[in-house]
Amino acid sequence: MTCETRIREEIVSVADSLFQRGYTHGSTGNISVPVEDGLLVTPTGASFGTLDPARLSKLDANGRLLSGDSPTKESFLHRAVYMARQSAGAVIHLHGTHSVALSCLPVADPDDALPKLTAYGHMQCGHVAMLPYYRPGDAKLAEAVQQKSRKHWSILLAHHGPVVAGKTLQSAMYATEELEQSARLALMLRGADPNTLNAEQITDLDRHFPSW
Repeated sequence: MTCETRIREEIVSVADSLFQRGYTHGSTGNISVPVEDGLLVTPTGASFGTLDPARLSKLDANGRLLSGDSPTKESFLHRAVYMARQSAGAVIHLHGTHSVALSCLPVADPDDALPKLTAYGHMQCGHVAMLPYYRPGDAKLAEAVQQKSRKHWSILLAHHGPVVAGKTLQSAMYATEELEQSARLALMLRGADPNTLNAEQITDLDRHFPSW
């Protein structure tokens, strides 16, 4: 089995797992993983539950289709992240219900939009940025994602959903799941004035679990 074949199968496996557990629905969501000679991304209009490894889209460095089905129309988001974070080994973009709900609410700090409710929420997602609304496909969205990705590996697109990078596909999946569950907690506790981790506790987590 070649390295690319293994990566293709891993993408399909992760996508199916996310779909079966309700983290995405319909034909929403997309995944990408860089390979030696390009970028593998999930195709446009495809369900995470029925992907075919052989039909994943393969793009060149300029985003042109080399093989497979037509790529997700949001592949520009993925390429923007990789341009900003060369250490990224995968990007996942979902329309998770709770993450999207949180992205529709006002935030006090757009560079730290996810309340610090749990240690793992911070360890997995870091300081989650919130971008304002952009029309789907707007080139300005790619510019905004690239800029924010220099300091953030987890981003919420207002009225849209999360874009999460990881060193590996598995770590990107874990962070995406943690973001969705942390958003769910934040919505459950909204209006309850919950206790959050304080600055000293966050600093302690960063010291023991530095971000990548």
